[in-house]
Amino acid sequence: MGKIKTAYFCQNCGAQSPKWIGKCPSCQEWNTYVEEVIEQPKDKQHGYKKSSGSGSAKPKKLSEISTKEAPRTHTGITELDRVLGGGVVAGSVMLIGGEPGIGKSTLMLQLALKAKDKRVLYVSGEESDVQLRMRAERIELNSSQCIIYTETDTGNIFHHINEINPDIVIVDSVQTMISQAVESTAGSVSQIRQSASEFIRYAKETGTPVFLVGHITKEGSLAGPKVLEHMVDTVLVFEGDSNYIYRILRAAKNRYGSTSELGIFQMQAKGLFEVSNPSELLMSHYDNSLSGIAVSATIEGIRPLMIETQALVSSAVYGTPQRSSTGFDIRRLNMLLAVLEKRCGFRIGAKDVFLNIAGGIKVNDPAIDLGVMCSIISSGEDKPVKPNVCFASEIGLSGELRPVTRIEQRIAEAEKLGFNEIYVSKYNIKNLQINPEKIRVVASNKIEEVFKRLF
Repeated sequence: MGKIKTAYFCQNCGAQSPKWIGKCPSCQEWNTYVEEVIEQPKDKQHGYKKSSGSGSAKPKKLSEISTKEAPRTHTGITELDRVLGGGVVAGSVMLIGGEPGIGKSTLMLQLALKAKDKRVLYVSGEESDVQLRMRAERIELNSSQCIIYTETDTGNIFHHINEINPDIVIVDSVQTMISQAVESTAGSVSQIRQSASEFIRYAKETGTPVFLVGHITKEGSLAGPKVLEHMVDTVLVFEGDSNYIYRILRAAKNRYGSTSELGIFQMQAKGLFEVSNPSELLMSHYDNSLSGIAVSATIEGIRPLMIETQALVSSAVYGTPQRSSTGFDIRRLNMLLAVLEKRCGFRIGAKDVFLNIAGGIKVNDPAIDLGVMCSIISSGEDKPVKPNVCFASEIGLSGELRPVTRIEQRIAEAEKLGFNEIYVSKYNIKNLQINPEKIRVVASNKIEEVFKRLF
């Protein structure tokens, strides 16, 4: 019997050390190193192992490889297909993470029940088969092709996988899986790495797509070793707030598509419902005009969205003025406030400024700069922005309006939702390829011109 080798792993970031150390040099956390077995005796069997040299894959020239052999498979959930880049690629491994109760298991169960003519194996290590049946009845979906298997041992799982031969495998969650190749508790770094590598090897050798559900840490990052995100093909992040019904699916990594795509869902009593027109959902409706509110045209992936920006400017109660932002970069907010103070002459340096992006989503598009500044001035002067007016322009440090990309799509989305005016940079209309009829495009060079027309 061979000698058992052990090492120390950081339970926060997965860093390895030959001896115990108090502070992790990688993530700077204290007391996170735990001793784990890294090599087992030769007579230990792996959960899924294929001897080297016996595989069917052979070296090929790049020109000999055909992409038509692996078409994308539609999951039955349009928003999920959008984020994945048009569907699931054969042999791909997707890791989906999110906070507890955000809807990861519900989304995966809906995928298993909506995938048409596909045999889906749903492996659950957290819920019993009765609980999964109750969840399926709650979302009112049923499928004869969905197979439920409650197990945590990867050896037993692959034994049944070889018998069932599924088209899609869902593992909920990878932190509960246990491989006999290593002697560690479930959820440890070595167990997560070993279990995930076995599923990845199975997916690549058989061409079967595999979804891995992962937990996140208190900092919001995916639990387990960071190398796990490098091993998989796609990393999906399920975001949302328990106070809102909206759920946002983003691709933090995607080898087969864009990482800027966005999928929006509504969490209701009967499961997750797709939002086909998120612009109407993310905009509030008021009977009377209110100050501090402006609407901007932004782009998420290939989808134009109308985002409502809410600002509140008040006198500072304490000595130092407060700057608070939700859904918008606080550093960019400070930059825009400095432009208002220096270039436009608005004295807001001694006032509190609070900014909120309606709907609880995060926006990184610089095209909402003009909308943010207009909402701040509207609140500071207590004058509402005209109804049916929106904005799409970046602001430079000298107060000029800078052009933004894909202005035609932004204008078309604003026109579709009934806006009468859209303020853009004059450099955007030079090569404008559309001639809108129901919306007036107002081109300006300086932000002072926009303020004079609005207020």
